[in-house]
Amino acid sequence: MFSDLKYSILLPILIAFVISAILGPIVIPWLHRLKFGQFIREEGPKAHQKKSGTPTMGGIIFLLAAMVASLFFVKDYPKIVPVMFTTLGFGIIGFLDDYIKVVKKRNLGLTEIQKLILQFIVTAVFAFYLIKYSGVGTKMLVPFTGGLENGYYLDLPMWLFIPALFIIMLGTVNGTNLTDGLDGLLSNVTVLVAAFFMVVAVAMGSGLHPVAGAVMGALLGFLLFNAHPAKVFMGDTGSLALGGFVASMAYMMNMPIFIAIVGLVYLVEILSDILQVTYFKATHGKRIFKMAPIHHHFELCGWAETKVVAVFTIVTAMLCLIGFLAL
Repeated sequence: MFSDLKYSILLPILIAFVISAILGPIVIPWLHRLKFGQFIREEGPKAHQKKSGTPTMGGIIFLLAAMVASLFFVKDYPKIVPVMFTTLGFGIIGFLDDYIKVVKKRNLGLTEIQKLILQFIVTAVFAFYLIKYSGVGTKMLVPFTGGLENGYYLDLPMWLFIPALFIIMLGTVNGTNLTDGLDGLLSNVTVLVAAFFMVVAVAMGSGLHPVAGAVMGALLGFLLFNAHPAKVFMGDTGSLALGGFVASMAYMMNMPIFIAIVGLVYLVEILSDILQVTYFKATHGKRIFKMAPIHHHFELCGWAETKVVAVFTIVTAMLCLIGFLAL
């Protein structure tokens, strides 16, 4: 139906953008009526307390938009199905987490064990498909080694590949989750990452570009409502879904190592949190950063929220250019 290359590149972006832009004015008032407002943790930056009550779970908007737009292209581009599955799977986990937070009034949502078990299940299903049925194999392109055709592909033995997949997948998902802490931050960063993967998918002829375009368009539509001052937050529904998208897209293209380049913001966010917690426990109360994850550290250093978002977005744009140079 949409097999022509120009249609399969442009239409997913446009369709997802329009759906997301239409859903915003419908879903946001609905979330207001259901009192699905964000609870702001007291230990967070004081400036964020005014955001209390802003509707969360807004990730429903772009998740639905991206999935619906992608469905138009499944027949001609069946390889997008595992990416859709993983994106939706992690989105559902995030939805359950958000639902418990806002309905049960338990700010931390699912317990860490519950969340980890569910994330392991989705990752295991994706890993099984990737290894048994995708035809993608276990090779991973090493950046700066000669590009898509002539580059060096690291081929780990299965006993190393599977643990590495779980670490990278879960690390990316939880990295995107931690990045979602400022108005528009995760949306801006991931629009660029999705654009990077879409361009590379077209160049390598992988057939994965429609789903990347759909996520890109859906996020652009969502930014109409998520940019500062945000009228809605994506919640874990959106942040976990985006992590699933980034990780599964990278693996389906044999490019998980590239997440460390184009998705460096996610990596820095999660590492800052790990370092802060570890150092705090080891020193009985001392801190490396004023607050973790690191975007809050910059806020407490006096940066305006919009400046932090702008800088992280610019850094990601530069990292995506480096990612292209690494091909």
